Amino acid sequence: MIDVITPSATPKPKASERKLADILIVDDQEIILKLLEETLRGEGYNVRMATNGQEALDTIGEQKPDLIITDMLMPKMNGVDMVAKLKESPDTRLIPTIMLTGLFDFDNKVRALEVGVDDFLGKPFNRIELITKVRALLKTKMFIDQLENAETVIFSLALAIEGRDPYTNGHCHRLSDYGMKLAKKIGLEEWQIDAVRKGGVLHDIGKIAVSDTILLKPGKLTPEEYEVMKIHPEAGENICKPLKSLAPVLPIIRAHQERWDGKGYPDKLAGTDIPITARVIATVDFFDALMTVRPYKRALDVKQCLEIMSQETQENKWDPNLMRVFQDMIVSEEIDKAPEDITTIKYDFA
Repeated sequence: MIDVITPSATPKPKASERKLADILIVDDQEIILKLLEETLRGEGYNVRMATNGQEALDTIGEQKPDLIITDMLMPKMNGVDMVAKLKESPDTRLIPTIMLTGLFDFDNKVRALEVGVDDFLGKPFNRIELITKVRALLKTKMFIDQLENAETVIFSLALAIEGRDPYTNGHCHRLSDYGMKLAKKIGLEEWQIDAVRKGGVLHDIGKIAVSDTILLKPGKLTPEEYEVMKIHPEAGENICKPLKSLAPVLPIIRAHQERWDGKGYPDKLAGTDIPITARVIATVDFFDALMTVRPYKRALDVKQCLEIMSQETQENKWDPNLMRVFQDMIVSEEIDKAPEDITTIKYDFA
């Protein structure tokens, strides 16, 4: 007979088996640090302490906390500047922050909201209010962590699919790198640049639906095989669509095989009807395909690549403005040097 465990009888994890949230408190007043520490440790949280913003950044660099509680006004680096630094980095921008403030810090509160502070707590603080805010933000952090874990699985799948083809080793990371540089060069917005970064890795995830006999075929595909290959943009979109955080990447996944003349797939979009982020990835994808060995071709040198890129652009296959910018970047070796201070050039992109 099989024992059935009812919900009420399901054993709960012991306190020692539960992951304790790690909270960093930052304040230059020792008495505030001690009060916060005692309160939070009393609720079962791990607590670390720092006395100014710079010390906190050094601590965070060693180990990211689940939550930060920081004073606003401190020596060396204040709380607002510290949070601004954290929000600049993809690795730390999602750490929730509570800022301790006085009654008359209205202007500083506005600036703190602008840089991304999640909540405020008055000084002196109320214990119940502190615990309530901490619990709420840690719950949100838990959902964010689950979302990040789901994204990690998707990205791992994309890289595993790339690994099926020994000829495309590093292809996803190169496209992500080239694409971000081109997106920055033409002045796309930050969210578009981030979409291009992710799209460089995820654009071909739909190739999981394509067999190795087609994917790795050394010769030209038959019409029937080509029709199978053409399903990968829609398949990739369907894989990533349930994850709402990847919504800005979906146009890249679906449209990276569209062509300027409308002869691409799956939707036969033409010109500026093709999303600009998809055109960016398509442009750098074309360059990487020319530069690397594939089952059906040898690697070309830069001069040969530029000649073919120019020829196909004249044949109306690629966005001429975008291709011109990218070719200029190749010639000036900007895609190799990866300077962070490339002067942004504005073009009339859709």
